[in-house]
Amino acid sequence: MKINNDDWSERTALLLGEEKLRMLRDARVLVVGLGGVGAYAAEMIARAGVGRMTIADADTVSPSNINRQLIALHSTVGRSKTELMAERLLDINPDLELRAVDRFIKDEETYTLLDSTRFDYVVDAIDTLSPKLALIKGALDREIPLVSSMGAGAKTDPTRMEIADISKTHHCPLAHMLRKRLHKLGIRSGFRAVFSAEPVREGAVVLCEEQNKKSNMGTISYIPALFGIGCASVVIRGLIKEL
Repeated sequence: MKINNDDWSERTALLLGEEKLRMLRDARVLVVGLGGVGAYAAEMIARAGVGRMTIADADTVSPSNINRQLIALHSTVGRSKTELMAERLLDINPDLELRAVDRFIKDEETYTLLDSTRFDYVVDAIDTLSPKLALIKGALDREIPLVSSMGAGAKTDPTRMEIADISKTHHCPLAHMLRKRLHKLGIRSGFRAVFSAEPVREGAVVLCEEQNKKSNMGTISYIPALFGIGCASVVIRGLIKEL
């Protein structure tokens, strides 16, 4: 294979071949949630060469995000996560067809977004249960492949991360709650989840009264990043038919 040294994706082409790189360039991926997990997932998907992406989040960067979130810096506090992520992704791939949705995705808006175009894969990086459930059900109802991140907080051991069908998740409180809600809808399997079987670290969870959140969890820099990379790996391998 002849390598073009001016092509930023030459190493991906060397690994996967031009045909599979073309499959990535033709794909369209939705990433919902651009926090500790979702921003890393979005960046890895873009760097792999996916040509069309939609990203969604209504949050802004806060100082408490700096320890673990890709786009969180002292210089970006107060700025829109969606705006920052869009700038970053377009700096990686100026030819990326990108739609940035700067609002929380929940209820009927979830289905409107899923119906807005033909998505080849969905990344659920939402950290609250109800909108997470709606996105998962919406994607499954439309037969769109999906990968969902479970709880990355209160964990420190990267070797405990697993990727499996949601029915095979274990020792993860968020996955347990999600499975119970999904069972009521008649959903027991059908999508991959990224999770950790590591027990929640004692004392790492506190109750809070923030919007859309009932608790805060202590987090370390590398676990959410690892979960995001895990999500991206599922998407990329799925798109090139190697999953």
